[in-house]
Amino acid sequence: MIRNLASALFVTGLMATVPCAYAHHAFSAEFDANLPIRVSGTVVKVEWINPHAWVHVESEDAEKVVWELEAGTPNTLLRRGLTRTLLVPGTAVIVRGYQSKDQICDPNCKGSGRDITLPDGRKLFMGSSGTGAPRDGADPTEPEIP
Repeated sequence: MIRNLASALFVTGLMATVPCAYAHHAFSAEFDANLPIRVSGTVVKVEWINPHAWVHVESEDAEKVVWELEAGTPNTLLRRGLTRTLLVPGTAVIVRGYQSKDQICDPNCKGSGRDITLPDGRKLFMGSSGTGAPRDGADPTEPEIP
């Protein structure tokens, strides 16, 4: 009986992780390394969700486009110093990253954030390491570019 219960719990746990594994993607599946972006504007929303946090930034351009910028996991961002008190709506930021392959901006543009510059001048890496994103030295945990 205990063995059957343990087996059932193991299988249930295994099945619960399958959708998460399929939901995660490599950088090149959605973003284009040949489409670098620089978004300067104001944070309008932050989603602290797994597997990636999302930072929504309204550009300061005349068009006021909102960019949905994918970031690393919430835990990774917190370890790098990006906290819920730093990234709040109304914060002026500059985000460097890469645009989505589809380049569609309706209703919002999408991109992968690489690094973010805060109002006090601090620049923090906000991307995901090891996903196939271009190595440009922004991630302090990656080996130096040869």
